[in-house]
Amino acid sequence: MVEETLSFETEAGKILKIVANSLYSEKEIFLREVISNASDACDRLRYLAITQPELTADDSDFRVEISVDSKKKLLIIDDNGIGMNRDALVEDLGTIARSGSSAFIDQLTGEDNKDVALIGQFGVGFYSCFMVADKIEVLSRRAGEDTGWRWTSDGQGQFTISEAEKETRGTRITLHLKKDAKEFLEPARLRHVVTTYSDHISLPIRLVEKDKTETVNKASALWTRQKKDVTEEQYTEFYRHVGHAFDEPWLTLHWRAEGKIEYTGLLFIPSMRPMDLFTTERHHKVKLYVRRVFITDDCKELVPPWLRFLNGLIDSEDLPLNVSREMLQNNPTLARIRSALVKRLLGELKKKAEKAPEEYAGFWENFGSVLKEGLYEDLEYRDDLLKLVRFPSTAEDSLVGLDSYVERMKDGQDAIYYITGDEVEKLAKSPQLEGFRARGIEVLMMTDPVDEFWLPAIGAYQEKPFKSATRAGADLSSIKETDTGDKDDADKPKDDDHPKGFDSLLAMVKLELGDAVKDVRISERLTDSAVCLVADEGDMDIHLERLLRQHKQLDQSVTRVLEINPTHPLITALAGSVGGDGAGTAITDAAWLLLDQARILEGEALPDPAAFTRRLSDLMTKNISA
Repeated sequence: MVEETLSFETEAGKILKIVANSLYSEKEIFLREVISNASDACDRLRYLAITQPELTADDSDFRVEISVDSKKKLLIIDDNGIGMNRDALVEDLGTIARSGSSAFIDQLTGEDNKDVALIGQFGVGFYSCFMVADKIEVLSRRAGEDTGWRWTSDGQGQFTISEAEKETRGTRITLHLKKDAKEFLEPARLRHVVTTYSDHISLPIRLVEKDKTETVNKASALWTRQKKDVTEEQYTEFYRHVGHAFDEPWLTLHWRAEGKIEYTGLLFIPSMRPMDLFTTERHHKVKLYVRRVFITDDCKELVPPWLRFLNGLIDSEDLPLNVSREMLQNNPTLARIRSALVKRLLGELKKKAEKAPEEYAGFWENFGSVLKEGLYEDLEYRDDLLKLVRFPSTAEDSLVGLDSYVERMKDGQDAIYYITGDEVEKLAKSPQLEGFRARGIEVLMMTDPVDEFWLPAIGAYQEKPFKSATRAGADLSSIKETDTGDKDDADKPKDDDHPKGFDSLLAMVKLELGDAVKDVRISERLTDSAVCLVADEGDMDIHLERLLRQHKQLDQSVTRVLEINPTHPLITALAGSVGGDGAGTAITDAAWLLLDQARILEGEALPDPAAFTRRLSDLMTKNISA
């Protein structure tokens, strides 16, 4: 077959330059990436061979071999894993070309540590080889196929691919080393890199020197070792291997369960949020092994979707080696492993939350929105999760738990108040919070879409109902204001205690707005603003309605209650003008301006901006002319 030349996308050259020259502080990282890929290839073939033994009949001794050609300045990494055919070479080694190019560049911060972490997330780790090589050749033959393929690139935006002879399955990567990378021709240097970064790899990594072949790693599965025999550095490198990550783990869990079921768990929580955390598939990254044999990295029954940020593995002693995907479904052994895994993890998170709240706050910022999905989906762990949730609040600069909130509740307060929206900064300025602040009532600010679903599902905490601060039913009359210290219910505005003309104003506004609002009412919550929109009791929360409309799940808007502050100077002036000359027209315009003002405060688009502009202009003209 004739050699094909294929081009990367426009951004590829820029990405390759960044990866090769900017993102790695240590050039030796490239070898870790290549060995990690080779190990994965062997793991996948080992699993396939359980049901297709013919794939490894000629060679069942899985390994990675490293050799050098000093004269030609070549470094060669050879594995006998599953191998790649033409399509796989184009797809797997053309990651930059098929996805995420622009996104990768957009995410770069200029901070080395953060930028390095992005490499694994975008799958461009292989291209770190261009730090040390000015040309890369990949010769590969997929297990079970007869044809080999050669992929070649100099990292300048193109690669070639063609058929090639290869006697055995697997992949051989040949790096044509740059002049300043001659150190990687030295066996001692290679030995050091392997033992530093890849000692945890469970298959032998062999260094071939002339007539001598030496296994340079321990070649034993790291998770089978005693915790006391594993260093933090080794855990970190294994985390980077199993999760294809470049950051450090925020939390490491390593344990062995013995008894009715026996298994080993080695799990990691990343310190950085993965880019694919919110994909619709909600895949986790925990691999399933059976007696040290890789089975699958897509076992949905192993980890619940709301823990999909986990990396690592579970190695079972009780499942059969030939376990199929169908056998994993509703498997009682797997169900017990899953339950034990979740309980252990939640227990460790509870310890972190109690003993290291600042560290836990960092975890919550990254993964709290995912963890809250469990409140809605998983009744079994709801009580444990409620102890772990944290929120910004109007009373604290730091995140607040529900227990702390309940302890600080005001005398006369019978509910846990919250407000939902898109950004904490905007929520903090909401007029709906004015009355709560005046009374020193803490309000939790919730900015994740999932909050709209778990809150009604749970309803209450410690027998304290959750109530939205944007609902008309938020009764504040029983709680004293804190800004005066002696204000009681008798001092608050009531239907028969408000400025002259207010009743008529209220009736006129209600009549004018008609079906545009559900009702017009006096407000208890407003202290500084003239008006606000609230959801009536039993109606959909304002933020939830907005979310559903954005996702085209709701066709029509729900009419809201317009609340009016009778103590606001504007309202007082309008009430005083009722009955005067020209009051009818003035009140008509004012009614719509008040509604539009409330919409703007709520972050809603005005249904008729032209009418709003006209009314505002007329009002300004009259005031200027007066």
